[in-house]
Amino acid sequence: MPANLPDVAHQTAALARPLDWVGMDNIALPVRVADGQGGFIQVAASIDLAVDLARADARGIHMSRLYLQLQEGLARETLTPAGLRHLLQDGIAAQADLATRARLRIRYDALLPRRALVSGYSGWKQYPVQIEALLAEGHLHLALSFSVEYSSTCPASAALSRQANAERFAQDFAAAPPLSVGAVRDWLGSERGMAATPHAQRSRAQVRVQLRPQFDELPLVALIDAIEAVLGTPVQTAVKREDEQAFARLNAENLMFCEDAARRVASVLATDPRIEHYEATVSHFESLHPHDAVARVSGRGA
Repeated sequence: MPANLPDVAHQTAALARPLDWVGMDNIALPVRVADGQGGFIQVAASIDLAVDLARADARGIHMSRLYLQLQEGLARETLTPAGLRHLLQDGIAAQADLATRARLRIRYDALLPRRALVSGYSGWKQYPVQIEALLAEGHLHLALSFSVEYSSTCPASAALSRQANAERFAQDFAAAPPLSVGAVRDWLGSERGMAATPHAQRSRAQVRVQLRPQFDELPLVALIDAIEAVLGTPVQTAVKREDEQAFARLNAENLMFCEDAARRVASVLATDPRIEHYEATVSHFESLHPHDAVARVSGRGA
């Protein structure tokens, strides 16, 4: 650096006191993340990075050092617990004796491949992700947040629809001769055979887990897969008619209120040894009401 450029950051701070956090929000940088197929891909991310200003008399941190260290670190580190620890350690070290703690928030969209239910086609699905990492007194604290979209068919609406269909059947065949299987099948396949349909809606499970940092990887894909499996009706990507019919069957097999969905999500998170604590919110974006049905659940992992 040219010696004749002034650096007012070295001046003594007025109203001197330490500061909890100083840094930058919404830094645009690429990060390397798991691709869901055993490898890694580079994706665009928005990052918040901060350190504490522990020295009360220091006017400010070395902001440019913090940015350059992060950029260089992300070029060589993947988003694993070990990689995040290295990034935070380097951020503290870059501040010389000014900082003792560092934290990161990384937001990106995970794009994962998903196969169709029957046809064999496949497509890509997007999952919003946030990773939070804090290094304080040598201890790494990790949190992982993501959301999963699924379909929820109302059990009450399904019961009412079945009753309406049964009543239509009784009306249409009240004076009919003894019925054959073929006659009933034809009636069920006609417009008369569906007097009512249950309402369903796109729904979302938002999950935040505090992770035990002794594991080697962030379990994003594994948790998404497990939650989609327990819900039973994740939204699809590539869909042919046979896939749509299979999806309709899955909805009939997985009728659920928001309370049911919250319990299903919790059943996965509560038995995972990688999770210290979890919070989940499920939102059913009602087609019957102009408001949403929401349930929240929290607890400890295994």
